Amino acid sequence: MDSSVKERRVVTGALANIISSIIIVLLNKWIYTHYSFPNITLTCIHFVVTSIGLVICKHANIFQTKNLPFTQMLPLALSFCGFVVFTNLSLESNTVGTYQLIKTMTTPCIIFIQTYFYGRTFSRNVILTLVPITIGVCLNSWYDVKFNFTGIFYATVGVFITSLYQVWVGEKQHELQVNSMQLLYYQAPLSAFLLIFIIPFFEPLDAFHGVFYSWPFEAMTAVFFSACIAFSVNLTIFWIIGNTSPVTYNMIGHLKFCMTLLGGYLLFRDPVQSLQLVGIITTVGGVLAYTHIKREEMKKSSNLPLNMKG
Repeated sequence: MDSSVKERRVVTGALANIISSIIIVLLNKWIYTHYSFPNITLTCIHFVVTSIGLVICKHANIFQTKNLPFTQMLPLALSFCGFVVFTNLSLESNTVGTYQLIKTMTTPCIIFIQTYFYGRTFSRNVILTLVPITIGVCLNSWYDVKFNFTGIFYATVGVFITSLYQVWVGEKQHELQVNSMQLLYYQAPLSAFLLIFIIPFFEPLDAFHGVFYSWPFEAMTAVFFSACIAFSVNLTIFWIIGNTSPVTYNMIGHLKFCMTLLGGYLLFRDPVQSLQLVGIITTVGGVLAYTHIKREEMKKSSNLPLNMKG
């Protein structure tokens, strides 16, 4: 595939992920604020709708299924459930600022896993782009950082499992020779099934009953739209990781974080301090630097003779 065509597809996928992710964060925040909808239950509904959407796409011949071994899918689904559980535990035990600060360690953790367990290599310039991004997130979180042992434990385990999940999403697509839809077709229903057994341990039974018996029509409509957008989010996450790398997806994640802060300020009048604005600019600068460096590396790679590409 021509490098310019691939680049346009990556940009399109990234934009679709950014837009759908920002919409779903703001919509979910509205759902949580007005109806106190249980978080893991909502995630389970998202994956059920994603599974239904993929079945519809399959019957519409948008993609062809491929038989994948259950033993290969189970670790991926379990790591996703672990990622959801420990992310929620981290949010419950930490301030938002502490949560975001520790979450920045996901990118270096991914680089460590890919380097020492999968033989991937990263240039010094790519690694250096983590510096302004980390500084930017620190500035964004400065006013809301409070540490406690339980919160640090949950956040640390969450970072490791999240990193492992994202690495596996990319590795499984290459290892099993499948595309994002083919992989998600198996992982989505399995993750939804596993989450059903996790929900009773983390969400009160009365909240679960309230989901189905006490909700007004507009709340159910909001959840349905949230689940439909989640289909786009899940699909583009798998597509981006499969066609670029988990590190690139994380860079997009940092950009989404900055845009979500601005969206919260514009839509919900969430306070944004001047230091946070500096942090947003610094983070975006690091993401742009990473994008430029990766483009240059891709150009150099595409210009190499075939026998030198490895």
